Formats: sequence, C-alpha cells, structure tokens
Amino acid sequence: MYNLRDIWKISLPIIVGQVAQNIMLVIDTAFLGRVSDITLGAAAIGGVFYLCMVMLGTGFSIGAQIMIGRRNGEARYRAIGKVFDHTQLFLALMALLLMLLLSFAAPPLLEVFITSPAILEESLIFISYRKYGLLFGFLVLGFNALYVGNTQTKVLTMSTFVMAAINIVLDYLLIFGHYGFPEMGIAGAAIATNIAELFTFAFYITWSLTRGDYKRYRLFHFKKPDFILLSSLLKLAVPVMFQYFFSFSAWFVFFLIIEHIGEIQLAASNVTRSVYMVLMIPSWGLSMAVNTLVSNTIGRGRIEEVMPLIYKVLGIGLLINIVLVQIIIFAPMPIIAFYTGSEPVIQASLPLFRVISVALIAFTFGMIVFNGLSGTGKTMLALKIEILSIIFYLLTALFLAFYLKAPAPVVWMVEIVYFSLMGLFSWIALRTGNWKELKV
Repeated sequence: MYNLRDIWKISLPIIVGQVAQNIMLVIDTAFLGRVSDITLGAAAIGGVFYLCMVMLGTGFSIGAQIMIGRRNGEARYRAIGKVFDHTQLFLALMALLLMLLLSFAAPPLLEVFITSPAILEESLIFISYRKYGLLFGFLVLGFNALYVGNTQTKVLTMSTFVMAAINIVLDYLLIFGHYGFPEMGIAGAAIATNIAELFTFAFYITWSLTRGDYKRYRLFHFKKPDFILLSSLLKLAVPVMFQYFFSFSAWFVFFLIIEHIGEIQLAASNVTRSVYMVLMIPSWGLSMAVNTLVSNTIGRGRIEEVMPLIYKVLGIGLLINIVLVQIIIFAPMPIIAFYTGSEPVIQASLPLFRVISVALIAFTFGMIVFNGLSGTGKTMLALKIEILSIIFYLLTALFLAFYLKAPAPVVWMVEIVYFSLMGLFSWIALRTGNWKELKV
C-alpha cells in the first residue's frame, strides 16, 4: 500500500506546480485591481467563462490520466505513448473548435446575461485575446496527464514555474505598458498568459526528448487513429469533461448572479475567488494524486487497498486546510489590501473570507473523495453526482439572491453545501463497491 512518503512524492510536485500556476492568478488579479474596479470584476466574468471552455480539455486530460495510470500500474509502458498521442490529437482538434465557438458565441451569450455595459465590454476584450491560448494550453494539459498518470510529477513543478515566471513578467509589461510596451489593461493579461502557455509547451517537448521519455513510452509515434482505443478513451473521459464543464459553468452562473447584486460585490468576489483558489491548492494536488494512485493501485490488482488509501489522503488534506484557514480568519486585511486599495471592495471582501474559511474544509472532503471515485474508472457515476450537486447549488443560489434578496456572503455559502453533497454522494458510491470489477 502507498505510504505517506509515496503520497507526498506524487502530490507535492503537483501542489508546488499549482502554487506557481496560481501565482499567475494572484498577480493578474492584483494588477487588474489597480486598473479599476470594473476591470477587476470583468476579469472574474471573462476568466470564469473562459475556464468553462478550458474545463472540457481538463476533463479529457483527466480521463487520459486515469487510463495512463492504469497502464502504468500494469507496467505496460509502451501502451502509454499510444494513449498520449491520441489524447494530444483530440485536444488539439477540440481547442480549434472551441476557438471558433468563442469567436461567434461569446458576444451574444454574454450580452444576454451581463447587466453592466462596462463589465460586458471588458469581459469581451479579455475573451477575444485569450481564446488564442486554447491550443497550446490544451496540449500542456495532455503532458500534465502523462506525467501525473505515470507518477513522474516532478516535471510539473518546473513546467509551471516556467509558465508563471513568463506570465508575471509579461503581465507587468503589457497591462501597464512599462519599458516601451503598449498599455493594454485586461487584453495584456490575456496575451501574457497565451505566450506563457506557448513556452510551457516548448518546455515539455524539450523535456520529453532530452530525458528519453519519448523512447520509454513511445511518444510521438502517431500513424493513424486507433478507433477502438479512442472509443475507450472517450468512454472514460467524456463524463469527466462534462463533469468539469458543468462544475465551472455553475461557477460562471454563480458570478453572473453576484454581478446582479452589484459591481462592488463582483469585484470583492473576484478577490475572494483568487484567495480561495490559492488555498485550494493542497487539496487540488492531493485530489489529483489520489486519482492516479487509485488507478495505479487497481492496475496492480490491490483493490482492497483503495478505501484505506482514500481515507489516508483525506486525513492529510483536512489537517492541512484546518491550519491554512487560520490565515484568512486572523489576517484578512493584508491579503485583501494586496489586491485592491478600494475601501468599498475591501469591506465587501471581509465577510466573504469568513465564508470560504468553512467552504475550504468542505472542498477538501468533496474533492478528495470525489476524485477517489473517478480514479476507479466510474466516471459516468461521478458525472451524475456532479450534476445532482450542481442543480442543488444553482437552485439554492438563485433562491437566495433573487427571491430572498440575500447579500453576497449568504449566497457564497452555497459553496459549503455543494462540496459537502458531492463528497457525501461519492463516499456512498465508493462504499457500495460496485466499481471493483470495472475494466479500463
């Protein structure tokens, strides 16, 4: 059975990589918060809308990660390359289709839902530039699936630091127009991230060629589509794609609901989102690790070790987050002031911080148990659990915001309910044990 050292060997590089990646989010938000409150709010709407598209690629890569993890556990290393090549082809085609979709569908769709003309304009500017990053961003996701699935996660740390370093420097130059660069505001943030993803893809290509991974796993040997493999991959990945898409779509709708409450509340929610996502990092890393560890464990034929493994990872995650939430409980002001100097936004953010201190514990429980279930290959059941939880999440948020006219902190409490339900349903599904005979 995997011990504590094994869990940290896989999850720590993911966590460190996530730290670097979320530094980009923090810096983006802090820079844009110094442009204007409108730009800060628009970054929330435009950013989450774009992430809804990205989640389709993320979901597919997680499905590929599960299959790669199973092949790795079975010691069928050369079969990994075939899965990877098909993953990259599918991700590239999907990225191109989504670029077209964003070009034609984003303006009319956002016009329907966003009430503030200023926020609508800034959101559309962001998306018009950011959509060009989909191709290399998706190909990077394919490499992430490879190196998490085969448990060689050290490279994720380096690749993400490459992305973060380039993004932060370009943010400074392009958002504010320093050193002769044009002052582009929110468009500069989008372009900076696009370029950073291109360099990260180049880093991964260089790494796989120089380290010999392309030989070990037979990468880049794609000749013609294997439709049987592609069908198996899609059967596994499509539920995860829609699960991730629905999850972030719900968050997009959530921010639209907050936008109807007010522009200041939206700006405060974007600050809270940034801090929330940073504090989520340990649980994200552990949930990705438990996904691939469960898949590898089943691949080795050690089914009886799956539940103890999930409980062990869950205990680690809860302990870490109980410590982390003390930061936002006892020292919220310095954190908020880093993002914005607007006094109304600062005051609106304080009660939201108290809400996410509880939501983080629920998130840890929900994500780790849920990803443990996904790692067994029961991705369609995981999708059904996600949909049920999201329906309850959105209906509750709409009821609170529009019927009860509740303030933003009360509406934010649906995060606690959502992740608690997702974790509870996933735990029940795992306890039934009907995943034990599933072939992937």
